[in-house]
Amino acid sequence: MRKLIAAALAGVVVAAPPMSASGAASGAASGAAPGAPGVDEQYLPADKSGFGTSVTRASKVWFTVQKEGGLGEVFYPRIDSPSARTLDFVVADRRGHAVRANEAAVVRTQLADPRSLSFRQTFAERHGRWRLTASYTSDPARATVLIDVTFKSKSHDLYAIYDPALANSRGNDSGRSSGGSLLATDGSTASAFAASPAFTATSSGFRGASDGWTDLLADGRMDWRYSSAAAGNLVQTGAVGLHHGRATLALGFGTPATAPANARASLRHGYGPVSRSYAAGWHAYLKGIKRPPASLRTESQRQLYRTSAMVLAASEDKTNRGAYVAAPAAPWAFGRDDPSGPYHLVWSRDLYQIATGLIAAGDTRGAGRALDFLFGVQQKPDGSFPQNSRVDGTPVWEGLQLDEVALPIVLAYQLGRRDAETWRHVKRAADFLLGFTQDGFAAPWTPQERWENQSGYSPNTIATEIAGLVCAADIARRNGDVASARRYLATADDWQSRVKDWTVTTNGPYSSGPYFLRLTKDGNPNAGTTYTIGDSGPSNVDQRRVVDPSFLDLVRLGVLPARDLAVVNTLRVIDEQLGVRTPRGFFWHRASFDGFGEKLDGSQWDYGLPDDSRLTRGRAWPLLNGERGEYDLAAGRPGAARAQLATIARTAGPGHFLPEQVWDDQPPAGRPGFEPGTPTFSATPLVWTHSQYLRLAADVAAGRVLEQPAVVARRYGASPGR
Repeated sequence: MRKLIAAALAGVVVAAPPMSASGAASGAASGAAPGAPGVDEQYLPADKSGFGTSVTRASKVWFTVQKEGGLGEVFYPRIDSPSARTLDFVVADRRGHAVRANEAAVVRTQLADPRSLSFRQTFAERHGRWRLTASYTSDPARATVLIDVTFKSKSHDLYAIYDPALANSRGNDSGRSSGGSLLATDGSTASAFAASPAFTATSSGFRGASDGWTDLLADGRMDWRYSSAAAGNLVQTGAVGLHHGRATLALGFGTPATAPANARASLRHGYGPVSRSYAAGWHAYLKGIKRPPASLRTESQRQLYRTSAMVLAASEDKTNRGAYVAAPAAPWAFGRDDPSGPYHLVWSRDLYQIATGLIAAGDTRGAGRALDFLFGVQQKPDGSFPQNSRVDGTPVWEGLQLDEVALPIVLAYQLGRRDAETWRHVKRAADFLLGFTQDGFAAPWTPQERWENQSGYSPNTIATEIAGLVCAADIARRNGDVASARRYLATADDWQSRVKDWTVTTNGPYSSGPYFLRLTKDGNPNAGTTYTIGDSGPSNVDQRRVVDPSFLDLVRLGVLPARDLAVVNTLRVIDEQLGVRTPRGFFWHRASFDGFGEKLDGSQWDYGLPDDSRLTRGRAWPLLNGERGEYDLAAGRPGAARAQLATIARTAGPGHFLPEQVWDDQPPAGRPGFEPGTPTFSATPLVWTHSQYLRLAADVAAGRVLEQPAVVARRYGASPGR
């Protein structure tokens, strides 16, 4: 009866199976599943506890592991293209009751191998009645994810429930049972869900209407055995056939013809050999890069270094080499995007940050591929770069951010790429910066700064533009273009001499001394010009009340010395206005009045929230600790830089993953699950944060900011320690 009520609420009619005198089902609903198209659900929470892929290019599949249990998004055939939403487990007790495994158990995720992105997850039922262990890997030889499942119970049965989202779309998958396995298709893209030993029963249905969750949770029995489901929000269920034992599950991807073959081949090889081959690939990768530096004092910090290096490497697409995405997650309302949204895209700025992390870790070939992608794929004919793009370079969002034009030039300099072909791309980018105008403004004014929702004179953006032009001048001179070099240097010198005039206030409310603003709308930092913050923040805010730690790139990139009066005074303002102390360390918000984060009850950020509502609050960003640590090194304080490195490490969640944001001192902080200094529901892992950790670790070991362009620091007298 409960099953019929659930189906009725979903707006479908489902025939009840005939019942025996004892109340057990004597038959099962079969044939085509009713209830199309089913209920669309957004992607799972973004705070992942596992993320992996083989180092081989033959295996074009990436998997994520949910902190709350089971698989999250699985990407195929590109890392910007989710093809599965989730795979999780249901446990039934044979007495009419069933539970989602992750809701009835204490779930723990850990690395199964400290030198591989191999993960093991345990589900310990709170009353000790059953225990489930799931280990996750992918097949280096083909596009298959394998799960090794061990289930221990005397009186329970295990079911696996799979929600495909093929071809980067959640709502157009059709499915059918095929030879003891489950096939799902969306056009030419397919997945095959199979097991060894084979599933004892299978079903394809529609989410919220005829799926396995609805079926099993109603009465603890798998009464529905639908052999097929038309296109819609497909969910597929397999009875694992275990109450005490071991099985291997396979998710094979490909075409309708190759996906089942991939699943069968991986199962035939077996989880043990496949997982060992997978781990050996990561062992070899780590042997080929730098070991954790001496700046990392504890094994936990060294493990985070290894994991960070692997996260960066795993974030690269295998078809479009050099295309590293921002995160394998879709936080908050971005999880509703269909096709998937911005975190699965390539951003020129993030790619620069990732590439500098690769350089720090010793993977200069990966960094070189990133530069090849930037110049060979993503750069536009006019020399600019899209706000973001798919991994094949197709632009998605239409904004323009001048730091994203300048930073590839800096990366070319850092990699020592001064050949004629690189110079051709550098020249296009540098010339774009010199000639850019919009809405009556000219560079260094930018249509968007690095936090993406404001235009103006940003000290961070101006720092990247100055550094980019000085680096471009060096490359120009080495290619014999003295005239261009002179033009770039003349403009860079002019902007360097005026950056404070544009962005440092001397009459703001936070200090009697000079301090940098997040940006000015008009280039007049002593004017009370107002603007709207966005992301539910206040409107008509005096620009002198908005500060941001991002100005520190003026020091990191060598544009200003660390002991500059305005820089030092701004640090005090930032600490007072944006700093937050937690049990895990001192952190900073990214800007005054920021609303890019959860609501005060912990629920998700959303699109289109009204200005002045303050419904959402941006939390603290660990990557800013890395930037402060780099400043500390430039200022000659290595101990303070080492402390920032340790603070970042304390934010790591399960699986040694670093988040975009951590909980601060605002509600719901302090409630169970919201400990200040621990990851929020923001993107985890955020590849930029991992890159910042690698970079600071290398910097601390060297005693200086390694990625500071020497040509810039020499020109402006901003060498380390000055």
